[in-house]
Amino acid sequence: MADLDTRSARRLHLGSHVFLLVLTVAFLAPVAWAILSSFKPAAEIIRDPLGFSGFTLDNFRGMFQDVPIGSGFLNTGIVLLVKGAITLFFAPLAAYAFAKYDFRGKNLIFGAVLLTLMLPTIVLIIPLLLEMKELGWVNTYQALILPGSVDAFAIFWMRQVIAAVPDELLDAARVDGCSEFGIFWRVIVPVIRPGLAGLAVLTIMNIYNDFVWPVVIASSSRMATLQVVLSTLAQNISGNKIGADYATVTGELLAAATVALIPLLILFIVLQKHFINGILAGSVKG
Repeated sequence: MADLDTRSARRLHLGSHVFLLVLTVAFLAPVAWAILSSFKPAAEIIRDPLGFSGFTLDNFRGMFQDVPIGSGFLNTGIVLLVKGAITLFFAPLAAYAFAKYDFRGKNLIFGAVLLTLMLPTIVLIIPLLLEMKELGWVNTYQALILPGSVDAFAIFWMRQVIAAVPDELLDAARVDGCSEFGIFWRVIVPVIRPGLAGLAVLTIMNIYNDFVWPVVIASSSRMATLQVVLSTLAQNISGNKIGADYATVTGELLAAATVALIPLLILFIVLQKHFINGILAGSVKG
């Protein structure tokens, strides 16, 4: 009987591994194809999409000449640095208040914050655009950075993490004469570091991949972020707006997508341990 249970457990274990392997291949196959195709001659991408008979860097050379990917990376980097810093500082600070302080209307305010999670992004675009126009912020970094800097998901995530911190640590810090902000900075932040790291990875990915708001608020090519630059290049495939044939623009698009993918791959490889720990920390019930 014990041998039968052991064999069943092994089959289940093997089956789960096979299933996960199939899913991994299914998810990675399109990415691998795009990266490999970016090194193929442009004409071959169209003529034989699944074949690979030549290696060339012409797609990358043409892409760097025709596409302002450098300015796209610069704008995305500036938005990522400033907006990410705002999110990672103010979201835990707000979450700390919701998790560890009792004040009138706390549950009502927190419910209102969570309610914003249910609002589709498209509903907020027109009011935000009109607000940015009144402030004179259209085609500026302020408009790209400030709206959505402290979102409801970040506050909710950090509240769940901070709620698990024992109150005794806070009381001990108060007895030692630590200020309220000092408690947050010296006690809370070191304890919630795994959850903060997980939020950092998600924030970076969300800002890096954001397209809808940047394409609405930054109509100037000077302010275009990386995703807007890639979208413009994709539109050029059918519009032929940069004076190149269909195959050439397709090759340049694959090259640009490959270059844009590199930072996210590096981020995930370097921070995957912190990301997993952060996911587990964020799953703690408060």
